[in-house]
Amino acid sequence: MRTRQDDPPPARTESLRRSSWRALQSPAYRRYFLGQSLSLLGTWIQQVALGWLVYRLTDSTALLGGVAFLSQAPQLLLAPFVGIIIDRADRKRLMLVIQSLMLVQAVALAALTYLDLIQPWVILVAAAVLGVLNSFDAPLRHALAGQLVARREDIPNAIALNALTFNLARFIGPPLAGLLLGLSSEAFCFAVNGLSFVGVILALLSIDTPSERPHAVPFGSALREGFEYVRGSVPVGGLLLQVALLNFLAASYLPMMPAFARDVFHGGPDMLGALLGSAGAGALGASLYLVTRHSVRGLTGTIASANLLAACALCGFALTDAAWLACLLLFLLGFGMIASNASTNTILQTILPAGLRGRVLALYTAANLGAAAAGGLVAGWVAERAGPETTLLAAGGLLLVVALRFRFGLEHLRVHLRPLYAELGITHVTPTMGRKAAS
Repeated sequence: MRTRQDDPPPARTESLRRSSWRALQSPAYRRYFLGQSLSLLGTWIQQVALGWLVYRLTDSTALLGGVAFLSQAPQLLLAPFVGIIIDRADRKRLMLVIQSLMLVQAVALAALTYLDLIQPWVILVAAAVLGVLNSFDAPLRHALAGQLVARREDIPNAIALNALTFNLARFIGPPLAGLLLGLSSEAFCFAVNGLSFVGVILALLSIDTPSERPHAVPFGSALREGFEYVRGSVPVGGLLLQVALLNFLAASYLPMMPAFARDVFHGGPDMLGALLGSAGAGALGASLYLVTRHSVRGLTGTIASANLLAACALCGFALTDAAWLACLLLFLLGFGMIASNASTNTILQTILPAGLRGRVLALYTAANLGAAAAGGLVAGWVAERAGPETTLLAAGGLLLVVALRFRFGLEHLRVHLRPLYAELGITHVTPTMGRKAAS
């Protein structure tokens, strides 16, 4: 029988709860967190509305993949150069410029759609412009977060909260977009996204950031230094490779969702919102799990398990024609993908030298979002010939092979990570005591 002695002391419980949100104790990060929450919500609303607009105008899964590719693919080419710029720049000022340009892009897209001037080629151009801006936005969000927290040991928590913000927007945004599409139009959704950028711009204007302007080395030398670091580091190179493979294969489901919503499950914008919202709910669950973690130790095992979960869920989704089961499998897929991606991001930001942070995080963004865009393009092309169900089943099977390969190589990765953790003074944490213990 459970006794009162079994209950954790109130002070300890409160300490654990507060530690899950400790990065928000830094006022600068707290304002940035709130501003990004609004901006990312608008981004997801626009993404869903844009996919629906493309499929409504063209009935083409290939074009769906093309739009997804152009909105993220520039990161594959620009990431090394963007990383150098981020390492040299005033990150707050650069973020203000990028957010302002993204606001202009969203308003222009809303105006063209409202005036019925939108054409498929216009959407492709808008997606390409957004892709260039995304090349800066995603790594900047990661790099700036670590700069805004008051204590270095709060950086992993800030990363987890960043993922929570992104995936909370991913959970709320698609169903909200489906509702807005049913009540209004794609143009209204684009306008809502434009308005959402005001929040993060105001937040950035209200905070002071410490100056981090390292000595500028020649551009070519900086580029070589970044690539040589990645090539010479077994953990960094291995983690970036598994992120690229995971997102190339698993994220191929995303541009296919309008086709599944309309042609497989015989629904409309509400079905599209439900499917994407289910994946978002899983991603949100993974983010909440990572926020409650007390240490970076053990995250490699989380990555291995999450990769296997994502592979099995993707295969199951491709095989089912029941909408409720599809939503459940998308929940598991979203959980697996974000648990893997965010855990990798946390490990990287923990072990990266400050002077290389921008360059390596830009490569991480390319491996994440850029590889997802390339996977979406390939999936769209294959789906035109083989059908969306067969395409995602093949992607899930390949991902299962990749996940098993990572799992069997886990100890080799850990052997190279342990000295890095030891050098940083990171040991296992006993959650119930809140104290460090030897690994």
